[in-house]
Amino acid sequence: MKMLGVPFALVWVVFGLSCILAGKVNKHKPWIETSYHGVITENMDTVLLDPPLVALDKDAPVPYAGEICAFMIHGQEAPFEAVVLNKTSGEGVLRAKGLVDCETQKEYTFLIQAYDCGAGANGVSWKKSHKAVVHIQVDDVNEFSPVFREAIYHAAVTEGKIYDSILQVEAWDQDCSPQYSQICNYDIVTSDTPFAIDRNGNIRNTERLSYDKQLRYKIMVTAFDCGQKRATESVAVHIDVKPVCKPGWQGWNKRMDYEPGTGSKQLFPKMHLETCDGPLSAVRAMVELQTSHIGKGCDRETYSEKSLQKLCGAASGSTDLLPAPAASTNWTASLLTDSGRDSDLIFRFDGRQASNVPEQVVPQNLTDQFTIATWMKHGPSPGLRAEKETLLCNSDKTEMNRHHYSLYVHNCRLVFLLRRDFTQVDTFRPAEFHWKLEQICDKEWHYYVINVEFPAVTLFVDGVTYEPYLVTDDWPIHPSSIDTQLTVGACWQGGEVSTPRFTQYFRGSLSGLTIRPGKIETQKVISCLQACKEGLDINSLESLGKDIKFHFNPAQSVLVMEGEDLESVNTAMGKVSYINSRQFPTAGLRRLHITTTVQCFGEDICISIPDIKAVVIVLPPSEPRITIAGSDRLVKPSSDLRGATGVAPFKELRITSTVTKSDGVPFSAGTVHRPGVLEVMHNLDYCDVLVIGEELNPEHESLEIHHSSLIGKHLDATNSTSGISIYGVDSMAHYEEALRQVRYRNWRPATLTNRRFRLTCSELNGRYTSNEFNLEISVLHNSAPVEHVNHMAVQSQYMRPVHHPLMVHTLNSHISGTPPAATVVIVICIAALVVIVVLGIYRLHSTHLDGSKREEDGAKDPKMDWDDSTLTITVNPMEAVEEVVRDEEEDDEDEEEEDDEQAGDMSAESGDSDETEEEEEEDEREVKKEGKQKSKLEWDSSSITY
Repeated sequence: MKMLGVPFALVWVVFGLSCILAGKVNKHKPWIETSYHGVITENMDTVLLDPPLVALDKDAPVPYAGEICAFMIHGQEAPFEAVVLNKTSGEGVLRAKGLVDCETQKEYTFLIQAYDCGAGANGVSWKKSHKAVVHIQVDDVNEFSPVFREAIYHAAVTEGKIYDSILQVEAWDQDCSPQYSQICNYDIVTSDTPFAIDRNGNIRNTERLSYDKQLRYKIMVTAFDCGQKRATESVAVHIDVKPVCKPGWQGWNKRMDYEPGTGSKQLFPKMHLETCDGPLSAVRAMVELQTSHIGKGCDRETYSEKSLQKLCGAASGSTDLLPAPAASTNWTASLLTDSGRDSDLIFRFDGRQASNVPEQVVPQNLTDQFTIATWMKHGPSPGLRAEKETLLCNSDKTEMNRHHYSLYVHNCRLVFLLRRDFTQVDTFRPAEFHWKLEQICDKEWHYYVINVEFPAVTLFVDGVTYEPYLVTDDWPIHPSSIDTQLTVGACWQGGEVSTPRFTQYFRGSLSGLTIRPGKIETQKVISCLQACKEGLDINSLESLGKDIKFHFNPAQSVLVMEGEDLESVNTAMGKVSYINSRQFPTAGLRRLHITTTVQCFGEDICISIPDIKAVVIVLPPSEPRITIAGSDRLVKPSSDLRGATGVAPFKELRITSTVTKSDGVPFSAGTVHRPGVLEVMHNLDYCDVLVIGEELNPEHESLEIHHSSLIGKHLDATNSTSGISIYGVDSMAHYEEALRQVRYRNWRPATLTNRRFRLTCSELNGRYTSNEFNLEISVLHNSAPVEHVNHMAVQSQYMRPVHHPLMVHTLNSHISGTPPAATVVIVICIAALVVIVVLGIYRLHSTHLDGSKREEDGAKDPKMDWDDSTLTITVNPMEAVEEVVRDEEEDDEDEEEEDDEQAGDMSAESGDSDETEEEEEEDEREVKKEGKQKSKLEWDSSSITY
């Protein structure tokens, strides 16, 4: 035992030493990738991983320590196992423990970890790698066949009629993928039948059927999924042929004309239903007004987006990203526009157009609460289903290609992306919101509003609320100093490419794309913005029978009526009307489609009623002629321009609108009739005052309107160096009041001789525009005397006449050689002229005071204002004028002496007088008459030029 004990002890020593050495040999942990993505086809066992499953160890090529012995899977009962294929190279493979089924579970996620072989053959001191995430997707196999939802189908047709669709059969498939679960085709198995079926399962007859020839048809139908797998069992379809009894609606016209402004008009006043005396239990009629070809789907208001929001009571602060192209909104000039039928501002994108929104326009204060709204018309793009189509995108301008927020369409799904910044949140948060709706790809106009109250996002489509069916979380964006670029129609790719460019182009039509930060839109405002102005109506609603039930869709384009009594149904259909509340509706046709079902006792449908197709022709409205009138030239002293309030260029403005009617029928209530012409009262939506010539210099001049002038009106105003714009849907009278309050001010008018402005106004977003009203402001400088000229192009009829002072010119030689009698007459005439001068100055001064007072008080009638700036009077100052008038009446001798002295003063500055003696006597009589009425005159020294 002792002999055996010594070697046994040595073994333990050697073993201990090997363990110590093992700690030194196995220094490193194995290494694998951080994440793997795999694909496995259902009913198969091998997973294709990307990247391949390989574990590396820095201890290689040391045996055991540098070898990989195992992979461990951590997960909630994941049906997979990892097997090491080569210990030295670390290669492994992922296999399914059993059969995976796509219909049970489409995806798997679990963790995997690699282990080395330790320091020796016994596997002691092994080390393990970090845990990696494995995502596995299960590919579908077309293992199920289509199955029909019904065991047998029944239908009935009337002989002699070709049906678009007799009935529809429907099959379904249990496979999990769209490719194998969707039904792509139907086929009629029975040969030589007068029927055909389309890919949607709609069965129609290909020839007119005869009741006498065959009463019933039995056909067999099969279905194929998109993998071309056929249904295991065909379905039977029984079609009964019924004899002709010619039921249907009678007494209706195929065309109805609608005169704009006439309110509600009955469509079928004499229509009634013929049922061939069938035992009816109920009648259901649906009247559909088809207006998808008109503008954005129906006759809506075509004002600008800002005006509509103001009209509907929306909160201010929204930014229009697709405004009308103009000097200040030139980023939309390169886009394709489609004005439609009613001046709707529509932008059409064909996959090649996009636009960068200027930085100064982009809303910079998007918080957790904001709204994005737009009109969109979009259809599927063949062959491009995998490509994103971007409506709106905010991405990095340079260096990188991160999308901060965007709105795009992908595979007929609407997706809104919102990535938070690390400064706001540093955890996984909702980032992508998906909606799957038929409206997105139906090629019709719809109004989309996205209300963001992060983390909740709600979509409104035509006023109806939709919650996202899928919300994807993501990490926030790392902070950086990179500027962002907001684009419309595509997404800007500023980094990761050699040349920055657009990508993910949109294909469709957009209109009214707006963002409003800080507040979400209310349901009431959304309904107002997308509301139709035309639709179906029922006259005398209270006179309908109690047994009549009716229902309108939200747009009032579809009316469904149900009743049990045939007479009540006929009465109700006679009251169905068309109404268009727009003052200037879109002219053209509107199609009407009426479908009717008749139910009999004990049967679902016993009588087939032919559909009715008719049209409503909306006649063209009388186009209004908007006219702007007023004084087109103003002459103002420079002191007025320097004043605190400046001058009011459009104080005498008048806006009128007329239409020409040949038949003399009143246009609408509230119109004023003139022979051949009707003056109509309607709204305007904007008026622009543009500067002609050089733009305003903000350092010494301004054109503005005070905010108080807009209080109580649906108006807003914006101004720039190129002019001022007043916008909002409001009456012409309110626009007149606002424009009269526009002020031009120049506090350095020394070098200014004139300023020219151009005013235009619009109704219905430019559908009707006014004349171009040009106005010029001339500036009078006090540096030199100027002879008076009346520069008023259009003088107000209420303006008071002013007699201009006469300049009397005499020479000293004439005075010295004049006989005494003639001298007395001349002196008297000169005195009369002096009094006329004084009276003119008094009138000028008093009128100036009255005008200033009226301007300060905000006088309402500009026709009564007197513009004294057009007069410049050159005279010599007189002393003791009032005493002259009194002395003239008391003492002729004193008067003559004083007049001689004044005449000498006048002759020092004046030349010869051209007045005749008869005119001088007449002026003398006028002066004496005026002197009796005025006992004291005011002297305005500010108007005299020395």
